[in-house]
Amino acid sequence: MKSKLNIIVALALLMPCYSAFADFSLPGKGTVTYPTGVVKEFKFGFEWQKKTEKFTIGSKSYNMDQIPSTYSVAITLSKDDSQVWVQEFNNGFIQEFEWQIGEHTVILKKQKFSNSVKGDYVIELNGRSYFFTRNNVSILMNFNEEGIETIAIDGVTKNMGTKG
Repeated sequence: MKSKLNIIVALALLMPCYSAFADFSLPGKGTVTYPTGVVKEFKFGFEWQKKTEKFTIGSKSYNMDQIPSTYSVAITLSKDDSQVWVQEFNNGFIQEFEWQIGEHTVILKKQKFSNSVKGDYVIELNGRSYFFTRNNVSILMNFNEEGIETIAIDGVTKNMGTKG
């Protein structure tokens, strides 16, 4: 009986620790809509490979000894509030976007409201609507070994951006 127990313990020690080799791949894809109405697809995601210690952001890979704790996608409203710049998604101003990353969906769209809303923009995170409170908004992602632990939007409010 003791030899069976020793064999089981030895096998358990030989098994790899999966959390030490945790990898994830979040391909991320979406569309941008230009002020002209033209729609273009884009890819922007994240990948972590523990064995090679590489973290991929979009199409670029970086050597890192651990997963970065956060990443932020900045959304900058143009001076006339009519369009936005999102460096990760496009090399110029766009009017709207939809982005699917892992289990999360972020949608930025123009919409007319009865109250004045900054840029006439509404940004949705997983079906919840938010409104710009300033010209620079950020999509903040916190990572863990499995991928995105949390995602939030900074620089927004739920109350249509009409309160100070």
